[in-house]
Amino acid sequence: MRAAVLTEPNKPLEILDIDVDKPQANEVLIRTAAAGVCHSDMHFQEGKYPCACPTVLGHEGAGVVEAVGSDVTYVSPGDHVVTCVSMSCGSCRNCFRGKPHLCAHEGLVRDPDGPPRLSRGGEIVHQLTELSCYGEQMLVHEKAVVKMSEEIPLDRAALIGCAVTTGVGAVQNTAKVGPGDTVVVVGCGGIGLNAIQGARIAGAERVIAVDMLKDKLELGRVFGATDTINGSEVDVVGEVIEMTGGGCDHSIEAVGLKLTAEQCFNMLAPGGTATVIGMIPIGVTIELQGVSLLAERKIQGSVMGSNRFRIDMPMYANLYLQGRLKLDELVSRTLRLDEINDGFEALRTGEVARSVIDFS
Repeated sequence: MRAAVLTEPNKPLEILDIDVDKPQANEVLIRTAAAGVCHSDMHFQEGKYPCACPTVLGHEGAGVVEAVGSDVTYVSPGDHVVTCVSMSCGSCRNCFRGKPHLCAHEGLVRDPDGPPRLSRGGEIVHQLTELSCYGEQMLVHEKAVVKMSEEIPLDRAALIGCAVTTGVGAVQNTAKVGPGDTVVVVGCGGIGLNAIQGARIAGAERVIAVDMLKDKLELGRVFGATDTINGSEVDVVGEVIEMTGGGCDHSIEAVGLKLTAEQCFNMLAPGGTATVIGMIPIGVTIELQGVSLLAERKIQGSVMGSNRFRIDMPMYANLYLQGRLKLDELVSRTLRLDEINDGFEALRTGEVARSVIDFS
């Protein structure tokens, strides 16, 4: 198959021919239909987060099952599926405690002494998060997939695999936003827009979108923002406190920067909670005023929207089919696989919500 391969950090991805092994007992071979281009992949490409090279990037994908291993019972060839980073073993401590998104992935990866799933010239090619959606095929553990209704187009279903699950889930599962709350979302990219619509769906009374780009703020209103703040024009924290009469109940950081994480904490009302979704680079320290904690302000992280993906993702698909969850408006452009580096560049400039690679 053809795949987009990171051969070295800070270098463009290369489109290479990769060999794919046959499914082992608990594995599923998928013909990739679509994959979203996410900032998280770019963090690995830019060396902000480490990964072994060569590796096929991509973690937000959907496709059609081509073959299954001997012990697979959940899916069959022909099924439409979405892959998920948050595969869960069902038997580790976090799974038993109701936190499958924090699973240690025990038994869900191949034995390093055995044949690799992906290879080139007899040498291993690594899989980012055991998925690697930037390839024409995906070979994954069965617990990394969820079946999808064939009513939802696969290029829309792919977005549920990360952008929707992370953004909506962080608001509803991690932050637990409820009716009447005031929510500020900092960053109107793919994740932030889903945090905005997650707050809208949860019944937030006021949803304030913050971004540096006018077009992104306008898109924020499409997804449910009641107010907008252009961070290039005003002091964001001061503006939020003035607009809300003392601060917000919830702030959602969807950028991944020290500055915006600190802003999200400092804009909280007493008792408020800041939830950080963005991937802040390794080694960066967040600084907070300790006295602010006396007013029961809190800051927390969220990974993949604290999801239960085989429950949450079909629910999001149904919300889309009911017209209550926006996916069509999320897609800024459709790319071919060999345009993947153009997709990364569009992320750097901030000109897109989501680019989607179409493998058809």
